[in-house]
Amino acid sequence: MIEWYKDKELSIFFDNKPSVGMRYALPSMSDAEKKAVSQYPFENKHALKVTLFDHLKTKKYEFTIPKCYCWDGATIPRFFWRLIGAKTSAEFLIPSMVHDWMCVYHNSVGYDRNFSSRVFRALLVEAGVGKFKAQVMYLAVDNFQRFCGWG
Repeated sequence: MIEWYKDKELSIFFDNKPSVGMRYALPSMSDAEKKAVSQYPFENKHALKVTLFDHLKTKKYEFTIPKCYCWDGATIPRFFWRLIGAKTSAEFLIPSMVHDWMCVYHNSVGYDRNFSSRVFRALLVEAGVGKFKAQVMYLAVDNFQRFCGWG
C-alpha cells in the first residue's frame, strides 16, 4: 500500500501508483462510441484499490476503481478555466477520478458526501494544486453535490 496523503482528518492509500490515460475517437468507431469518448475522455489504466480512513469518525472505506473506468475529468465550467484551470489539467486527473467514483458509488464512502469532498480536496493538494485553489474547488464541488441531492 502506498500512503498517498495523511493529515489529522483523513488518510488515503492506493495499492499502486495511479495511471490514467486519454481516450481518442477513432475513425472505425461508431457514432455512439465517439460520443462516449467525447463525454468521458479519461481512462483508468490499471485497477486501483483505494483505502480511505476518516479519522474524525474512525471509519475505514475500501473500494476498487476498475481498469478502463472512464470519467470526464474535473467538471469545471469553461468560463472558470482561466481562473481555476481546464478540466484536462494533469493535476486534476487523479483527484477527479477518485471523486467521480465516489459520486457515482455513494456507498463506497458510506453515503458521506462531506467526506468525499474532503478526500477530493486532499487529493488536489497532494497533486500540487495550491491550498486556496483546492479550497475553492472543494467548496464548489461540495455545494454542487448538495444541489444535486446528495444530502
